[in-house]
Amino acid sequence: MGSQRDDGGFEEFVAARGPRLLRVAWLLTGDAHLAEDLLQTVLARVWPKWQKIAGDHPEAYIRKALIHTHASWWRRRWRGEVPHGEVPETEPRAAYDVYEIVDLEQSLAAAVRALPVRQRAVVVLRYFEDLSVEDTAATLGCAPGTVKSQSAKALRTLRALLPTAMAEGGDCRARS
Repeated sequence: MGSQRDDGGFEEFVAARGPRLLRVAWLLTGDAHLAEDLLQTVLARVWPKWQKIAGDHPEAYIRKALIHTHASWWRRRWRGEVPHGEVPETEPRAAYDVYEIVDLEQSLAAAVRALPVRQRAVVVLRYFEDLSVEDTAATLGCAPGTVKSQSAKALRTLRALLPTAMAEGGDCRARS
């Protein structure tokens, strides 16, 4: 076999952090296949530069690359109307319903995907990746005030799109 280039820990990084990065990609795209494509595209672009970025928070660098690459993909794709089903029931259930949890998770995923690209990126970084306002602003290359305003707009939209129990921050299981 030919000589292999030393990856400087790239494979170990991808093995350890890949699932979390794939989750970020899925939250951005809303599609498992597109998420895999997005992450693979970004990792392929990062690999030649790995020696330079490996010591400087590579996960933050890759998250930022995921967001920028997704935004460029999104801009190129036509955004037509997307039909929606009926509005979910908003009455609390009397008993714990495991299917309700799945329905709420799917509703949340669909609602996040319905957000504009910038708001979606803010929601993913702030609430799913648990980054601070400052870290989110640094990742997106904007001011902290922009993160706050985009977050407020996104949360307002999500509250309007989601069932009452989730929009009010309540538990998705009915209280006995």
